[in-house]
Amino acid sequence: MTLGSAFDRRSTQLPLDLVEAIEDMKRKKNAVILAHYYQDPDIQDIADVLGDSLALARAAQKTDADVIVFCGVLFMAETAKILNPRRRVFIPDLAAGCSLAEGCPADAFRAFRKSHPDHVAVTYINCSAEVKALSDIICTSSNAESIIRQIPADRPILFSPDKNLGKYIAGKTGREMLLWQGSCIVHEAFSQKTILDLKAGHPGAKLLAHPECEEPVLALADYIGSTTGILKYVLEHDDPAFIIATESNIIHQMKKAKPDTTFIALPSTADCNCNLCPHMALNTMEKVYLCLRDETPEIEMDENLRMSALKPLERMMEMSASVLAASAA
Repeated sequence: MTLGSAFDRRSTQLPLDLVEAIEDMKRKKNAVILAHYYQDPDIQDIADVLGDSLALARAAQKTDADVIVFCGVLFMAETAKILNPRRRVFIPDLAAGCSLAEGCPADAFRAFRKSHPDHVAVTYINCSAEVKALSDIICTSSNAESIIRQIPADRPILFSPDKNLGKYIAGKTGREMLLWQGSCIVHEAFSQKTILDLKAGHPGAKLLAHPECEEPVLALADYIGSTTGILKYVLEHDDPAFIIATESNIIHQMKKAKPDTTFIALPSTADCNCNLCPHMALNTMEKVYLCLRDETPEIEMDENLRMSALKPLERMMEMSASVLAASAA
C-alpha cells in the first residue's frame, strides 16, 4: 500500500484546529517533533526542535520522548532511528526523499568503494542508511571541513555524494578527494546571472550561499555555510538586505528574528519555484497530525543494517566533539 492511498483514505477526518490537535497528540503520546529549516513555516512553528542535519541528529540522540516525528526527508528520519533504536520514529510522508540520496544507490556505492579499497569513505549525511553502513565517516555541511582536516594526509579520501560540497571542502582544506558526482536539485539550479541581476537591483545586499551550490555561485558569495551557519550570519550582522542561496523556507526564521531586514530568496534559472525543495514540501500539517494520530508511516530497520550505519555516525559525533573540546580549551 502506498503512502498516498493511505493518506487519501484517512484525510476526511481532520480537526478544525490542527495546531491544537497536534499539541494534544504530542502530550498524549509523549512525542517530539523534529523539523528541518527547509520545512513549511507552519511545521517549523510547531516543532519542538528546529535545526539543520547535525543539530537534528544530536537532538534525536538526546531526546527522552517515546515517539519521534521527523519533519524532514527520509534519510533524516532514518538517522533518527539509527540513533534511537528503542524509540518509534515516524515521518509524515515516506515519499519525502532527497536527490542526493537517490543519486547514490547502495549497489553503485559499494562498487565505488571496492574499486578504491585504500580510500577513506567520508559520506555526506544526505544518503540512505545502506550507504551510511558502507561508509567510514559521516559528515554534514557544518562539520565536513573539520572532519576532512582530521584525516591523516597520507590517506586518500572518497567524498560522496555531493560533488559541489566536496569541491568546496577540497578547496578549503587543500586535500585531493575522489568525488561522487551527485548534486542537490535545489542548489544546482542557481546561476551567476540571476545573482548579478539581483545585486544590481539591490546594491549592497550580501549573498549567503550553501556549499551545495555550484562553484560559479559560491565565487560570488559574501558568506558560505550550512543552513545554521547562514542563519547565524544573519543574526550577527546588521546589513539591510541579504540574498539567500539555499532552500527559501529558512527565510521564515530570518524574518522572525529581523522583521525589518530585506531577505531575497534567490530564484532558480528555471521558470518555477525551484528554490523550494519538492521533497521537503511533501510533509504538511495534515500529514503531521495523521502521522501522530495513526502512528504511521513508521521507520523500521533491520538491526544489522542499523548497527552498521551507526558506526560512521558515531565516528562523526566523536570527531565533532573533539573539535569542540579543542576550541573550548
